[in-house]
Amino acid sequence: MKIRVICCGNPFRGNDAAGLHVLALLEKNCPHLDAVDGGTGGLELISLMEGYDRVIIVDATSGIGSIGDVRVFRDGIPTWDVPGSSFHDIGIAEAVAIGKEIGVSPHVVLVGIEAGTVMPLSETLEPAVAQAVPCACSAVHRILREWGVHKEGSD
Repeated sequence: MKIRVICCGNPFRGNDAAGLHVLALLEKNCPHLDAVDGGTGGLELISLMEGYDRVIIVDATSGIGSIGDVRVFRDGIPTWDVPGSSFHDIGIAEAVAIGKEIGVSPHVVLVGIEAGTVMPLSETLEPAVAQAVPCACSAVHRILREWGVHKEGSD
């Protein structure tokens, strides 16, 4: 089973970079893991998912909880029906749906970190979002263990 973790975010938009901070932590602690920078998401996600059976996407979200909350979406990814659910050109749900239409159809789970307000031209995460980064990494590890491809104690 081929699995990839795609971490999204804009490093110059403050809390929107939460996914990239998760990527840095995953690369440091799990160098064997196929984890990549998904940029600002959108249509670029389709090519990053191609050839994989299962994908975990880690991204900042807005309007789905309190700042710093980490939520795992296993059965459906928030769409435009959730106001402000993504900071990108098209949402993750739309990119996954388009991918399925063209034959790129891995099983996708989203790990969302509630970012609250995203500040333009900032490279700093707010404390609540920064504290959520290790929690999001733990969520990724739990999903991988559930899929039977990750050992205990890898957090």
